[in-house]
Amino acid sequence: MNRINKLFIEKRQNILSIYFCAGHPTLDGTVETITTLANNGVDMIEVGIPFSDPMADGVVIQNAATKALSNGMTLQLLFSQLEGIREQVDIPLLLMGYLNPIMHFGFEAFCARCSEVGIDGVIIPDLPFKDYMEEFKPVADRHNLRIIMLITPETSDERIRFIDEHTDGFIYMVSSAATTGAQKSFDQAKQQYFERINAMQLHNPRMIGFGISNRQTLEAAQRNASGAIIGSKFVSLYENTLDPKSAIDMLHEALRS
Repeated sequence: MNRINKLFIEKRQNILSIYFCAGHPTLDGTVETITTLANNGVDMIEVGIPFSDPMADGVVIQNAATKALSNGMTLQLLFSQLEGIREQVDIPLLLMGYLNPIMHFGFEAFCARCSEVGIDGVIIPDLPFKDYMEEFKPVADRHNLRIIMLITPETSDERIRFIDEHTDGFIYMVSSAATTGAQKSFDQAKQQYFERINAMQLHNPRMIGFGISNRQTLEAAQRNASGAIIGSKFVSLYENTLDPKSAIDMLHEALRS
């Protein structure tokens, strides 16, 4: 069974997923970051593939991607770093990145390498759903990879149900149509969005991301989905401390306050 599916069967609530950008803050920190997070209360990890034009990301992750590229991170190097990672961790691992570097690598080759190193899913924010259905899904399915699709407050009910019907793993529920970045609270409009999606009773579990940085936003995500995805807050802490253990400890503390 794919590890993503297994996680959501075994733990239906309060799942914590953390995003970090490969190659940031240091080029060779990928394995240490993954193992540290897995050993410190994180249920699932998204490893970002740095790209020069990350359109869905805010300033924090944009800057992290720029530094990672300057450090010399490439998709080929990332796969090399991930060799043997399954000897150290067993939680779900996903790659998150944009189409350009993935297509440059070759999607079939990309999926094959994901399978070889133990990646369970892929998030590609700029992948058109039509292309996913016609070209990408069959290839990913052959390699037991889950392609995770995003929905936003602007996504229609019809499209959400179509995504729910044709995807597996979980649905990435973006808290707003804006870019990534920490927020202190979710306003009434976001709460109404959460309630609308809850009422749809979708088949797939959902994770809420974008803007989660404290106890208030975490608890809102936990009430309205299977859990939370945190990126910018952790990336900022990691850049400041240069130590994944200190960064995740500080994040846990921030989520309690």
